[in-house]
Amino acid sequence: MVDKTVRIGCASGFYGDSQLAARQLVDKGGIDYLVFDYLAEVTMAILSRAKARNSDLGYAVDFVTVAMKDVLADCAAKGIKVVANAGGVNVPACIEALQALCRELDLDLKIAGVYGDDLSLRTAELAAAGLPEMQTGEALPGELASINAYLGARPIADALEAGADIVVSGRVVDSAVVLGPLMYEFGWAESDYDELAQGSLAGHVIECGAQCTGGNFTDWQLVPDFSNMGYPVAAVATDGSFTIEIPADTGGLVCIGSVGEQILYEIGDPANYLLPDVACDFSHVQLEQLEGNKVRVSGATGRAPGNQYKVCATYVDGFRLMGNFFIAGLRAAEKARCNMDAWVARTRRYFAEHGLEDYRRVSLEVIGAEDTYGPHAAARGTREVMAKFGLHHDNPRALQFAANEMAYLATSAAPGMSGFAAGRARPQPLMKIHSALLDKSEVTVTVQLGESKLLNQSYQTKDRSSPRPKARQQLPAFDYQGEWLPVPLEKLAYARSGDKGNNANIGVIARRAEYLPLLSEQLTAQVVEDYFGHLVDGEVERFEVPGFNAFNFLMTEALGGGGTASIRVDSQGKAYAQMLLSIPINVPAEWIGDPIRDEA
Repeated sequence: MVDKTVRIGCASGFYGDSQLAARQLVDKGGIDYLVFDYLAEVTMAILSRAKARNSDLGYAVDFVTVAMKDVLADCAAKGIKVVANAGGVNVPACIEALQALCRELDLDLKIAGVYGDDLSLRTAELAAAGLPEMQTGEALPGELASINAYLGARPIADALEAGADIVVSGRVVDSAVVLGPLMYEFGWAESDYDELAQGSLAGHVIECGAQCTGGNFTDWQLVPDFSNMGYPVAAVATDGSFTIEIPADTGGLVCIGSVGEQILYEIGDPANYLLPDVACDFSHVQLEQLEGNKVRVSGATGRAPGNQYKVCATYVDGFRLMGNFFIAGLRAAEKARCNMDAWVARTRRYFAEHGLEDYRRVSLEVIGAEDTYGPHAAARGTREVMAKFGLHHDNPRALQFAANEMAYLATSAAPGMSGFAAGRARPQPLMKIHSALLDKSEVTVTVQLGESKLLNQSYQTKDRSSPRPKARQQLPAFDYQGEWLPVPLEKLAYARSGDKGNNANIGVIARRAEYLPLLSEQLTAQVVEDYFGHLVDGEVERFEVPGFNAFNFLMTEALGGGGTASIRVDSQGKAYAQMLLSIPINVPAEWIGDPIRDEA
């Protein structure tokens, strides 16, 4: 195998990401591949509804009309191939739009489609089979907004092998848009598990765009020029090791902290990160800071994956009404609570008098008074707040009545209320997620290039999957007999949080190796569970990541239903890490004021 380096730039971490990232990477990134990740669970539901209204929709329209229209001609001239999961629930329509754009630009490009993930035509069959939810065991609902299998990277590699210049897929795992090109370029076999794990890690690191180059970084104040944010390039070697970097003359920051935070983002157990092509162990990954805003990443290992796909279904479970208003003056938080409580009591009384059911859930939070911190709130005497409300009801008419009735507060309750310029909130369908497993033999994947179906098959794993490795490490006790003083966790660690369904994930990385034994003793799963007790209904488990001195905390039933179903202000746990960074950790008194240790 000839040694070479493949450079892949990611221009989108979600549907709605920057319109300028693709141009930056094409002009300055020196890339071989330009990839886009658009699809989250809620995005699939949105695209499904769009297709139901118009059979020509159901894909990420902006991918064609904005990103590709801007850079496709330059990609063709430079030989840059494009891979995107922009097909959503309508890959053929996305390809047709791309073909029309190619004709407009007078380009002769081969466009391949990867699909078969959309299982919506099999809803009745799958519901009859049960398809139990992975965490709760509940049966699959009969009426769904969307249902998709998370496909792997192999069909993308097959499309490139067939000569595709552009590959458009439906729902694949996020990292597949990077792993597919690497499998093709390096000729990795389906049993080259360590290389596949490294390639998947490269995809995982850059799949969220600038989140590995300073976006959402704990030490955000050190990141230069957010206005000219540098988007990530993974330069991958034949063995799968890679460096993360940003184009020259752009903002952003690539350091061990920023890359390490992204490695831990939304992965659950780092030693058992399950993907269709490989079961990954990231617990012993090594991070090396290089000159020139670069970090080298190595040490991921892999083993055979299971023979099942994760399947994600979305369905409507009632409706939610969410909004906020502003209120100011002395005792602003108390006034906000008084007004919201009065409004909810008033509407509940109306419901009871007119034969309507009560709200299924009510979430009232005063933003500015640190309500999200629960018992850890420290705000006192603030004179301006935002009053946020979230209501869940089966009847949209009941929620519309509540939205209309809120206006009475402006002249009939505590003073200082404003912020109605955006108009009344409107009820929206509340989408829930049902995650399950389905045997790979049940899913036929199609790879199509032009009018020809190159492949129409199931992708199954030949090797038997092996048990999860143990990442436990024996750390020496932190032996200190002197005086202790508390400091916020932020002084000792970086942290990043995210979500998977109704579960939250917080990765914590020690700033120095010497801090790890101390953190191991004081930042236990029980401590974190107690700290978030006002938000977490499930359990907290701590996983160890000795490779770069980190822990990953998985909190189940932690988001009030998750991003599509929660009525909390932080429905995806994005602020959880920032909240945890305030928790006090006792350190030796002699550390206080030490410029070497005082890095935060």
